[in-house]
Amino acid sequence: MARSSALYVCTDCGAEHAKWQGQCSACHAWNTLKELRLPAQGKAKSTGSPGYGSASAEVALLADVADATEERFGSGLAELDRVLGGGFVPGSVVLMGGDPGAGKSTLLLQVATGLHGDAGAQGALYVSGEESIQQLAQRARRLGLARDSLRVASETSVDRIEALVTREAPGLVVVDSIQVMHVDTAVSLPGSVTQVRESAARLTRLAKETSTTVVMVGHVTKEGNLAGPKVLEHMIDCFMMLDAPAGSRYRTLRGQKNRFGAVNELGVFAMTEEGMKEVTNPSAIFLERPKEAAPGSAVTVTWEGTRPLLVEIQALVDDVQGGHPRRVAVGLDAQRLAMHLAVLHRHCGVAMADQDVFANVVGGVRINETGADLALMAAVMSSFRARALPRDLVAFGEIGLTGEARPAPNGQERLREARKHGFTRAICPRANRPRQPIDGIQVHAVATLAEALDVLRE
Repeated sequence: MARSSALYVCTDCGAEHAKWQGQCSACHAWNTLKELRLPAQGKAKSTGSPGYGSASAEVALLADVADATEERFGSGLAELDRVLGGGFVPGSVVLMGGDPGAGKSTLLLQVATGLHGDAGAQGALYVSGEESIQQLAQRARRLGLARDSLRVASETSVDRIEALVTREAPGLVVVDSIQVMHVDTAVSLPGSVTQVRESAARLTRLAKETSTTVVMVGHVTKEGNLAGPKVLEHMIDCFMMLDAPAGSRYRTLRGQKNRFGAVNELGVFAMTEEGMKEVTNPSAIFLERPKEAAPGSAVTVTWEGTRPLLVEIQALVDDVQGGHPRRVAVGLDAQRLAMHLAVLHRHCGVAMADQDVFANVVGGVRINETGADLALMAAVMSSFRARALPRDLVAFGEIGLTGEARPAPNGQERLREARKHGFTRAICPRANRPRQPIDGIQVHAVATLAEALDVLRE
């Protein structure tokens, strides 16, 4: 009998190794290699119909290939459709990750019970491997969801799930979760790298062959990464992460990969007794500020996917209490904070070598772009000088190592969004200065960080 071979896969980057070693040679992470059992190599069977996963392949000229129209169907939630790029695409595979208790199952149960669009006639199939169908029914009853058209099953075998999909022919299949699924031919325990990888591959092939939209739920490790091999993200078409800030009822759904839409889109929900509710105006939530202006607070307009979002950045500068000065950033890049403090010293003459600097983005939002640099430095200087900034002031723009203020994309839209929320003054790079004045807002266009600090002193 042919014996199965084994590989060792890094759970952080997906690199494959012939033997186990303590450190991954690709990403240099420690203790991330997990064993992946490969089935015995034998004579390939020529099964399957022509198309996805077929034994035979056809070659065609790209110019002769007809354009395929993406016939999407809505999820019933505008914020989710925004992250998806306009709705679900038939035959696509979507992976939703998040911390335990973030609301992944609740959100998908709401989508499955209220399916809209072309797939509504086919309905949805909710396959739960962690909860019984009685528990699903109790949750749907507690949330007040319609239970007439949703088909549910409690199953962990991918082989039996394939049979269910072939027999029921749903338009949407929810698999909760991929970590508990298993393939009978894989010799390993459920949740291992082998089972997660093989289960995801089988479900992906099922989605392509039947034009069924498959949504998989994925758990998150204590480091905040998706549990399982990194190659799981390469197989699927769309990957979303549902974040739940500690002590907050708001949830942020961020797209990290999307073959059918924009990447880094952001959707905001609120967890209520009736399930997940959409937040149509996120800027109003993240700008819940006290009536009295306090030093160390600045507002910026960040760009999330295809829309602007106003958020508050807070900074605290304090004397070093022994040891080296600390540079802590929550929701921001800590290395950029340290870099901009060096720029502040070199080009503006403000030294903070004897100060601890803490920065935080209010509301649990994480800013991944560079357009918040000016607002961050404005908040730091406000705390350092113990002088509150005007409540009607907004700032955005990138700061370079030479101290220049570099433009941020979509500057006009950022200024209009700030004006819509009542801001009457704005500091931005000169390249973002509007060609035509915007009614109700005074724009201070600056070329350097030093010029921006001069405007703050006025």
